[in-house]
Amino acid sequence: MLASGVLGISFDLFPRILAGGCGAIVTKSIGSEPRVGYKNPTMTGIEGGYLNAIGLSNPGVDIFAEELEESNRASGNLPLIVSIFAEGPDSFAKIARKLNEFQFLAFELNLSCPHVKDVGSEIGGDLKLSSQVIEAVKRETAKPVLVKMPASIMNVSVWGKTIEEAGADAIVAINTIRAMTIDIVSRKPILSNKIGGLSGTAIRPVGIRAVYELFDSVKIPIIGVGGVFDWSHAVEYFLAGATCVQIGSAMATGFLDTFGKVNSGISAYMNKNHLASMKEMIGAAHD
Repeated sequence: MLASGVLGISFDLFPRILAGGCGAIVTKSIGSEPRVGYKNPTMTGIEGGYLNAIGLSNPGVDIFAEELEESNRASGNLPLIVSIFAEGPDSFAKIARKLNEFQFLAFELNLSCPHVKDVGSEIGGDLKLSSQVIEAVKRETAKPVLVKMPASIMNVSVWGKTIEEAGADAIVAINTIRAMTIDIVSRKPILSNKIGGLSGTAIRPVGIRAVYELFDSVKIPIIGVGGVFDWSHAVEYFLAGATCVQIGSAMATGFLDTFGKVNSGISAYMNKNHLASMKEMIGAAHD
């Protein structure tokens, strides 16, 4: 899948990304109202990845619904997963209710943005509130509900079980990691928001660990995300217990062929190791 936040409302590019081997696209996180986000600079490269604080900029659910309807008419029902965020259960439910009438695969609940107060990891880190959000959204839709996990969760087993019991259909692990970087010449933080989310290869070991721990705790599917830049990274997530992966930062290196290269590499690995099915890889690193 294409991870949320990367080309996530570029409807004109979606067919090309899918044609390149992507299985599904997760949209940019959509809120109840239009949101401008933070001032520039909102992104910078660092060793091992990127640091960004976009601020959940988005057109709002009403305008997004119009764009989604137009896309469905023009391109057919593309395999989309719609990411949504809000400040509480009622607001999440309202967005889900508004979008549920449209054709797409599933919802992804962004409970884990590390740099936006009151709508991100503050919700995901509160198990009672997270459960209430999931239950509220499930009352509004029969579509599968994926829940994106904050990278900061310490007791992954308890978190995963609670999210599963609340009705989540899958867990997406992990979101970016709360981080910052400082320019030593100006002696000021580089990002306008000071704090951002760390993505890229640097966070893959954290994502692998989270997926590995979740696999021993839940029965619902786990989607691995964080630092997937080539086929071996995807295989590592599968061995940890993921049933599929999302790719985000790697798109900066060439979005038209990234998925195709990963797919080809996975197929070659399976042939070399005489694996007849993906299922033979999932969780194989566990005792």
